[in-house]
Amino acid sequence: MQIEHIAIWTNNLEKLKEFYVNYFDGQAGEKYYNPKKEFESYFIEFESGARLEIMRKAGIKDKVQKEVLGYAHLAFSVGSKEKVDQLTNNLEEAGYEVVGGPRRTGDGYYESSVLDPDGNKVEITE
Repeated sequence: MQIEHIAIWTNNLEKLKEFYVNYFDGQAGEKYYNPKKEFESYFIEFESGARLEIMRKAGIKDKVQKEVLGYAHLAFSVGSKEKVDQLTNNLEEAGYEVVGGPRRTGDGYYESSVLDPDGNKVEITE
């Protein structure tokens, strides 16, 4: 058994798609649109086979908060300490907020944490 995909709501569908495609090498499928439900989404697939669905629907409220029950973060392994540093620097230079690291954590990961365009926490690990 494996996780098929993870889905997150957004009001910035195109901006969020570009973030995960440009910085995390995701491949976006075609946009799905259901005019009756005012719903649209993309599936973004990553090299490992993992998929992220980003979805927009009329009426979804902005409510990303720090440290609430439920979704905590999404983590991407980039393969080395140097790549963690490089991607973190690239994201920071592009104006994305770095909220932690890069650093070696108590559980042994070398990682940094950034916020995606909607404020969702994304960890970058070696």
